[in-house]
Amino acid sequence: MPNFFRNTVIFLILFITTYTSAQEGKELNIQSDIEQIDEVKYPGAIVMYKSTKQVYIQHEGIEMWCDLAFNYKDENFVRAIGNVRMNQGDTITMRSNYAEYNGDTQFAWASGGVNLQTPTATLDTDTLYFDRIKQQAYYRNKGTLRDTSSVITSKIGRYFLDQDKYSFVQNVVVTNPEYVINSDQLDFFSEKGIAYLYGPSTITSDASVVYCERGYYDTRNDNGYFVKNSRIDYDNRTVYGDSLYFDRPTNFASATNNIRVIDTANKSIIKGHYAEVYKAKDSVFITKRAVAITVQDNDSIYVHGDRLVVTGIPEKRIVRGYNNVRLFKSDLSGKSDSIHINQETGLTQMLGKPILWNGLSQMTGDTIHLRSNVITEKLDSLHVFKNAFLAQQDTIPLYDDRRNKAYNQVKGDDLYGSFKDNKLHQLDIIKNAESINYMRSEDGVLQGIDKSKSASISAIIENNEITEITKLRQVDGDVFPLSLFEKEARQFPGLNWRGEERLLTKEDIFKGEAPFTLTKIEGIPLPEIEEDFFDNSIPDNKLDIPDASQLSPSDFKNREEDAPAIGVPVNEKATVKKDTLTDTKTKSLLKEKAPAKTNDSTQTEN
Repeated sequence: MPNFFRNTVIFLILFITTYTSAQEGKELNIQSDIEQIDEVKYPGAIVMYKSTKQVYIQHEGIEMWCDLAFNYKDENFVRAIGNVRMNQGDTITMRSNYAEYNGDTQFAWASGGVNLQTPTATLDTDTLYFDRIKQQAYYRNKGTLRDTSSVITSKIGRYFLDQDKYSFVQNVVVTNPEYVINSDQLDFFSEKGIAYLYGPSTITSDASVVYCERGYYDTRNDNGYFVKNSRIDYDNRTVYGDSLYFDRPTNFASATNNIRVIDTANKSIIKGHYAEVYKAKDSVFITKRAVAITVQDNDSIYVHGDRLVVTGIPEKRIVRGYNNVRLFKSDLSGKSDSIHINQETGLTQMLGKPILWNGLSQMTGDTIHLRSNVITEKLDSLHVFKNAFLAQQDTIPLYDDRRNKAYNQVKGDDLYGSFKDNKLHQLDIIKNAESINYMRSEDGVLQGIDKSKSASISAIIENNEITEITKLRQVDGDVFPLSLFEKEARQFPGLNWRGEERLLTKEDIFKGEAPFTLTKIEGIPLPEIEEDFFDNSIPDNKLDIPDASQLSPSDFKNREEDAPAIGVPVNEKATVKKDTLTDTKTKSLLKEKAPAKTNDSTQTEN
């Protein structure tokens, strides 16, 4: 035989052998104790029964066992009934009452008490689709996943074996002995126990409720990170922030950027750009343009400091402010090194170089106390301890020194003030009281300068101006015309007029501070939506569905109502619900991480 023909024959023999072996490799290998053919009852099927051993089915890395099998060799298809068990290596084990397997497409369908086990979790559902080519399992009629720490239920679920990831859609509920998570859409990585929440989601426990519209939660270590409309609700305190971190075992939370801590029990709000909340200690630490806002008689008091600390239960809450403290009220403002506010007693202590302004009046001393009536929630009294000094700038320049304003001044050991209708009404300076008063007629003409000493001095304030001064037990004093009142004597030692620092608006609590730049938030990207489980573009007559299958073409179609509502499709074969991504530009934007805000939105508010 010529070499050409001999080589051709050898090639054909090898090709046919290889092709046949490949074809045989794709055929189902089924073994049973009893086999039966009944073309009348079961046309095209070899009926295989369990005797001492279950029917055994093997195909390219998958093994199945059942009590009864219908083997359709011409279609390379099997129906398994009774105590069905399917293994794929050591990765998954599935049990059910009924199953179908197509050897050509490597597609399995199980129904009736379906139980899918992976090395890290167990899934129970009524029906389950399993595509071995994609290595994905899918259900759309409710399922329950159990791992070491939680139970997750949802209407729709999809398992990606290569990522050990579950994507849950619609009515997702994660139940843990310590909390319950409710979400519209959730991705769960079962090996690490990590969940990603998308859409309106809550984490509810006995002590708190966390809300977010995008978040991350570690179900094993019981902590999470949340962005987009995030908040934590405690008993009577709600924490808002652009991003929130929460650790449940320690009841600790931290927040970054545009933070609001709302205290409903004490009608107060604390704002800033970084906060820490310790639930067990009932305390809040807040910094980066920190502001505490308390509503009193429809008027808000603003307290700003480099950092604020709030401690104690609502009935005994304490607010402390440190470094560069500013206080503002519509008719009162001040500064001090630190501040201490006791909401149980209504006492506010301004410590370290304190200063208060009321209208054009300036008050200084070693320490200043403000007291509120805890029942009426109105300011009640004022006390300046030691070296009390009251100064008020005269509004009309002196004819002999027009470049400088004159100052009405009262000084003494202590100063007491009282409020009427939440406004400063009367001041009393006691012990070693001295005063300089520029007396003017109603038309503003200077009539004389009264300088005196007395045991105490009382001043009445109307419309934020001193209108009346009464001296008790005056020991020295006289009224001088301006021409006889020396310039050196026009100010008491210790006068330090700081009127240019007076806070005229609530925004002035930040006056003089450097512009603030928000911290860049590490966003949680939207999920990438994989290709749809089924390919709706395949016509019904092209679907590889064996005649003996209980499934119909409609079972191999994706339903719009089952699609995820949030995410970025990876290609045109991946879809989300209509109206959630309307155009290419929106899709492009959503691929980016959640952007951090660039403006400073810690705007104080009434």
